[in-house]
Amino acid sequence: MRTFLDFEKPVADLEGQIQDLKRLEDGEDGVSVAEEVSALERKAHEALKAIYSKLTPWQKTQVARHPDRPHARHYIERLFTEFTPLAGDRKFAEDNAILAGLARFRGEAVAVLAQEKGSDTQGRIKHNFGMARPEGYRKAVRIMELADRFGLPVVSLVDTAGAYPGIGAEERGQAEAIARSTEMCLKIGVPNVAVVIGEGGSGGAIAIATANRVFMLEHAIYSVISPEGAASILWKDSSRAQDAATAMKITATDLLGLKVIDGVIAEPVGGAHRAPAEAINRAGDRIETALRDLVGQPPDALRRARRDKFLAIGRTLG
Repeated sequence: MRTFLDFEKPVADLEGQIQDLKRLEDGEDGVSVAEEVSALERKAHEALKAIYSKLTPWQKTQVARHPDRPHARHYIERLFTEFTPLAGDRKFAEDNAILAGLARFRGEAVAVLAQEKGSDTQGRIKHNFGMARPEGYRKAVRIMELADRFGLPVVSLVDTAGAYPGIGAEERGQAEAIARSTEMCLKIGVPNVAVVIGEGGSGGAIAIATANRVFMLEHAIYSVISPEGAASILWKDSSRAQDAATAMKITATDLLGLKVIDGVIAEPVGGAHRAPAEAINRAGDRIETALRDLVGQPPDALRRARRDKFLAIGRTLG
């Protein structure tokens, strides 16, 4: 059963009418309602197109968090072959919030880092809602070191509300682990490409997204803090999350204009959750193009370009 967001109510009503007509057609009388169904489907599509053409930053936040939105494991299953997961940080434990391993991407060997939120209650608990602990980032460092040693490009799929802020994580060096992972992103001499597929939350995201090319899906968000968190700090009122989302410039269009990201990947009408395969394929095409441009460049050139790219963020011309 499809999950509708609050602002999708006009579409939900139309699709409800369509389902009622289809059930009528399947009844004993066998009444033909094909024309009516077709007309309503066109109307629903146009309504959906109109709604999604003018989403507010807060509405995009809701779409980025949609429960039916494809998650990292869906991207891995569709875009990569021979995926061999590698577990553990060789120091403390395995962290299921980050899926990591070696695979083939459209025939070429790569290393994969992906933040997995989980698609149901059991999965969300297993993957800690995509919020990695220190061992997750140390695992990421281990995979990037391995990729650098064997000359494998790194592909990162970002989808997290942020790094896990629990006491145990802090005791085991959460901030240091994030810093080491970010440092390793900058240090490796192989191409790395990151795609924000849902939420890109703070240091928890940038720890695997400090890449030569950073892309965002059209309705993804990328921010230093959640809109709710920002509202709680700025106005002492988390209910003003909508205002915070607008002020923070967290959408793909905003961040492309600010040169924080390198490109926006268009989503199917109605968001990636309505046509997951198409959305994933579009992301794969953009990753392939980026890797084609980067593969073959000298390690020092990749490092220098990556460093200069991130140092340039926020600078203004005098």
